[in-house]
Amino acid sequence: MASTGDAASPGPGDGAAPEPQKKLWADEADESGPPPGFSGVEDAVKGLTEKLETAAKVEEGDVDEPDLSLKSEGLRERPEAEITTKTEGDSIYSSAHKFEELPLSPELLKGLYVEMKFERPSKIQALTMPMILTPPHKDLIAQAHNGSGKTTCFVLSMLSRVNPSLKAPQALCICPTRELVVQNLSVLRRMARYTSITATSTASETEAGGAGGIRREPINEQVIIGTHGKLKNWVQKRLLDLDRVAILVFDEADEMLKADGFADDSVRLIRLIRKKNPGVQLLLFSATFNDIVKRFAVSIAPQANQVFVAKEQLSLDVIAQYNVRCPDRNAKTRVLKEMIFPNCERLGQTMIFVRTRDTAKSLHSEMERDGYKCTSITGDMQHADRDRVVQEFRDGTTKILISTDVLSRGFDVSQVTLVINYDVPVERDGVTPAYETYLHRIGRSGRFGRKGAAFNLMSTGQDVEVMTKISTYFKKTIDSLKFDDEDEFVEVLDKTL
Repeated sequence: MASTGDAASPGPGDGAAPEPQKKLWADEADESGPPPGFSGVEDAVKGLTEKLETAAKVEEGDVDEPDLSLKSEGLRERPEAEITTKTEGDSIYSSAHKFEELPLSPELLKGLYVEMKFERPSKIQALTMPMILTPPHKDLIAQAHNGSGKTTCFVLSMLSRVNPSLKAPQALCICPTRELVVQNLSVLRRMARYTSITATSTASETEAGGAGGIRREPINEQVIIGTHGKLKNWVQKRLLDLDRVAILVFDEADEMLKADGFADDSVRLIRLIRKKNPGVQLLLFSATFNDIVKRFAVSIAPQANQVFVAKEQLSLDVIAQYNVRCPDRNAKTRVLKEMIFPNCERLGQTMIFVRTRDTAKSLHSEMERDGYKCTSITGDMQHADRDRVVQEFRDGTTKILISTDVLSRGFDVSQVTLVINYDVPVERDGVTPAYETYLHRIGRSGRFGRKGAAFNLMSTGQDVEVMTKISTYFKKTIDSLKFDDEDEFVEVLDKTL
């Protein structure tokens, strides 16, 4: 937590009694007694944190988190995926078949049709928007795949809740990364183009006060999008007043509620705003919620409406999945060179996921040394270099991309037909299966209704255990291939064409 006490207090000789100071974010965390609807949450955070602290950690910075700035703007409806809903109380909601059926201003409708070029609500929008916009404005926990229109749901919801005549922050969106802040602000401004609604973010240096990104003027924009750190700094410096916030959104909420990530800051922010405005509407949006985080989300918002896609339907059955048991780690590389790479050119493009930055760099070097053309991307690369690698892959200049989990979420290249988990996905403790990461990784193939395949390379008993648990979790049988049987690989790859 950042230190408090940024504002100066009157000295002993000033004569006047000092003005009462507003409670700061950090101050709120130390007070006893939960706000409305918040009992038991802090114990849940503590319990989850203690569990994770007992696990061994890899070296700091060697494992990349997803870069959430690379989501595709296109909608990808999956009619086969059943969405389950749970509504609280007596409320009955009807799906919106047209945007005109929602309580939207003419200016917002014009933004949807003219600027965004939407024709109708997507399935997730049709279900969730009536829940969000119908008074009384209830909390919502919503999970659906990337590209389903979730961003439009919460951006449109924030814009709809703003009173344009009130020049004060009224809607707040929290994101895990600066890149996602930039993307969401861009979407919001396009959608709000024909309105008078103002917005800012923690990522814009110009709006934050120019060089150095130091904002000195109080914020009167009506929608604020940001990361915890910068927002906390603005609150502590009394630049951001949260008293009139009517709607609070968490994008990629599964990341924002992870005990080893942003959970503590998220809980404190929710508690602070609820104390100022107990009726604030909380929206938790994500592509995935594991069972632990889902229970935690429900404990934070016990009266929330819920929208979920069953996890077995999220396993993306359009993607053929195979486990390949290798005798050692070197055999994994031989599988790439001898069984897979010779067939990649006719298959389109391939993504190879590894766990650490060092593995990405060493595997890339070895491949290039042996004459295989590929590129790699890691989270410690300069933004310009990352953009170049991504663009080359999107353009088809390169066919094989080695990546850490920096590209595991939301990265869309329509020609990717093959995903290889060179390292099986695990959480930061190196042991626990990373179920959502697996889902997101293999989901890089089979995009836009095309066929896809995923190979999971295993070289240890722990690898096998991880993949067994992943198979059980998603209720998906994963077939096995012999690491040295070329005929089996050719047959599988032929099916992917």
